[in-house]
Amino acid sequence: MPVYKDEERKTWYVWFRYKDWAGVVRQHKKRGFQKRSEAVQYERDFLKKQSGSCDMSFGSMVELYMEDCKSRLRSTTYESKKYLIESKILPTFKDLPVNAITAATVRKWQNELLDDDAEYSPTYLKTINNQLSAIFNFAKRYYGLSTNPAAIAGSIGKKNAEAMQFWTKDEFQLFIEAVSDKPASYAIFNTLFWTGMRSGELLALTLNDINFEAKTISITKSYARIGGEDVISPPKTPKSRRVITVPDFLLDILKDYAGRLVDYEPSDRLFEYTKHYLQSEMTRGCKKSGVKKIRVHDIRHSHASLLIELGFSPLLISERLGHENVETTLEIYAHLYPNKHGEVSSKLNELFTPKIFQKTGENPGISE
Repeated sequence: MPVYKDEERKTWYVWFRYKDWAGVVRQHKKRGFQKRSEAVQYERDFLKKQSGSCDMSFGSMVELYMEDCKSRLRSTTYESKKYLIESKILPTFKDLPVNAITAATVRKWQNELLDDDAEYSPTYLKTINNQLSAIFNFAKRYYGLSTNPAAIAGSIGKKNAEAMQFWTKDEFQLFIEAVSDKPASYAIFNTLFWTGMRSGELLALTLNDINFEAKTISITKSYARIGGEDVISPPKTPKSRRVITVPDFLLDILKDYAGRLVDYEPSDRLFEYTKHYLQSEMTRGCKKSGVKKIRVHDIRHSHASLLIELGFSPLLISERLGHENVETTLEIYAHLYPNKHGEVSSKLNELFTPKIFQKTGENPGISE
C-alpha cells in the first residue's frame, strides 16, 4: 500500500494508481489522515469501490448509492434521504463489509430502533428499514451482492399511519383564538386551515404569490430546512403546482399581516419561520385551548374534511390539494364521504310517478 508520511503536517496520505470504470489508468491522492491505518483503510475501500467488489465497506456502498440517487431525486428528497442514512443507518453499518452484514446484524439494529426509548412512529420505522433494504437491493442489482439481509430480517413499522385526525370548524376556532396573540401564528394557521396547502408550500409563499384582485394564491414552490440552510425547491409533484381561490376574510388576514412586516420585499418569504415553529405553536395552541392535539399536516386533512362536509366533489378537492390524481384523494378520504346508498332508493322513488288505474277489474300488469 503506497502510504506516505507528511512530515510537515505530521499526517499521512495516500497516492496511488487505479483503473476507472472505462479502463483508464488514473492517479488518486488523499491527504490529512491522522493515523497510517486510516490511510491504508481509505485506499483499500477506494479500490474495492472502483472494482465493484461487495467486500467494500457499507459506507463506500452508500457513497455509490447516493451518487446514483443525486441526479434522480429532487434536492430536498435527496437531502432528506441523506440525513436519514447518515443519522439512522451509517452509525451501525458504516465500517462493516457489505457482504459480511447478516440478517442477524440487521435484526439487532431493528431491535435497537424498536427500543421504547426511541420515540419513532410506526411509519417512520418502516421508512428507515425500507431505506436500508433499498441500499442492499442496489448492491444486489449492480455489484453482485448475493442476498439482501434486510429482506431476510423482515420489516418493522407500519405502511399506513394511525387513523387520521382532523379538527372541525368549531375546534379550529378554539385553537386559532388561542394563538391569535401572535400575528404570524394567526396568519399561518388560518392559511393552512382555509387552503389545505402543505406546510412546506406555506413557508415558501411570497407576497408575489398572492393575487388580491383575482382572490387567488399561486403555489409554485416548497420550503425545507436542510443542513441548517433554507432550501426552496419545486413542489412535491407536477400537480402540486397550482392556483387556488381563497376567501375574502383570509386575504384580509394576509394583507394585515404583510402590512406589519418591516423591510419586506414582495419576493421575500412571507413567513420566515421553520416547521419547528409551527409544531411548537401547535402544541401551545392545543394546550391553551384544550382541543385535541393533531399534527400540522392534519390541518390539511381538516380542510379536506370541511370541503367534503360542504359537498364538494373529489375532483375539485384533488385539484385544490394538489394531488396527482383523484384516486389519491379517494384513497385518503373515502371514509369521510357519507354513505348515500340509502338515498338511492329514495331518489328513485321520487322520480317514479305511478299510473292511477280505474277500478275496472283489469290487471294492468297482464295482457291476454
